[in-house]
Amino acid sequence: MSPPRTIRISALLEDRDFDLQLTLVAGDKGLGRTLASPRIQKPGLALTGFTEHLHPHRVQVFGNTEISYLRTLTEEVQREVLTRLFSQDLACVVVTKDLEPPRVLVESCERSKLALMRTPLLSSTFIQQVQAFLEQALTERSSLHGVLMDVFGVGILLLGKSGIGKSEIALDLVMRGHRLVADDIVDVARRKAGAVYGAGNPVIQHHMEIRGLGIINIKDLFGVSAVREQKKIELVIELHEWDPEQEYDRLGVEDRFLDIVGVNVPLSVVPVRPGRNMATIIEVAARNQLLKHQGHHSAREFAERLNRSIAEGAMRRTLGEEVE
Repeated sequence: MSPPRTIRISALLEDRDFDLQLTLVAGDKGLGRTLASPRIQKPGLALTGFTEHLHPHRVQVFGNTEISYLRTLTEEVQREVLTRLFSQDLACVVVTKDLEPPRVLVESCERSKLALMRTPLLSSTFIQQVQAFLEQALTERSSLHGVLMDVFGVGILLLGKSGIGKSEIALDLVMRGHRLVADDIVDVARRKAGAVYGAGNPVIQHHMEIRGLGIINIKDLFGVSAVREQKKIELVIELHEWDPEQEYDRLGVEDRFLDIVGVNVPLSVVPVRPGRNMATIIEVAARNQLLKHQGHHSAREFAERLNRSIAEGAMRRTLGEEVE
């Protein structure tokens, strides 16, 4: 298993997309520390000495409650409290509502080489926005060579060696009213709840390479309804050149999966040869996947009926022999 993704504390200050509005107050030597979890913590109880449930590797948010509590203490007690708290090797501290951090808090962070930052946002707003920032920053990502389509609402990733016809199949699907997400390079990212999403690379988004024609822009040719920005990948179809010596799955009873950034996605291996209408096959695969989502596994239901029929036939033959 690959190690979890981490980001440096300095990335919080560099954010421009989530409007965290952070400024560094003290502890610039702590900007090299890392975060590996999108979870946030408000250390109210930890300030009173109860540190059993303190998670040091999270962003620690000091809101009005924490700052007000510190101000009720003498500077000597503040120093003792913060020394005990900062001995837990915290990731960083953020003061919200643009509250003025107590002098002892600033000095303690500087002494502990712990980044202390401030934001004008309310605690609730900041927590929501920084969690969204961290979830995106810590998401496991990768890139695949393939084509991602939205077919009947099912995200289908087409894989196969170069020249097997992935783009031509995708173009045929677009002509039938389905939507292109990405061609050639598919950027994938794991989201919470064990889902993996794919999107087009920003450089070539909405474009497709068709041998003999060159690069075409699907959005310009077919309109905005023919493309979408991203899609959850729910089925992988791996295209293979037809090999008469190879045995292909003819029943589909056993499910196969492909690991994409740690998520197992259903996989079908489909042979390609002249005369096969691949767009129709992929449409049927999408419909079949929708049935599976509703709890209907056609291949297994057929196999169960077949097994029952065989068992009932064997029992009738046995009973007939006993009667004779």
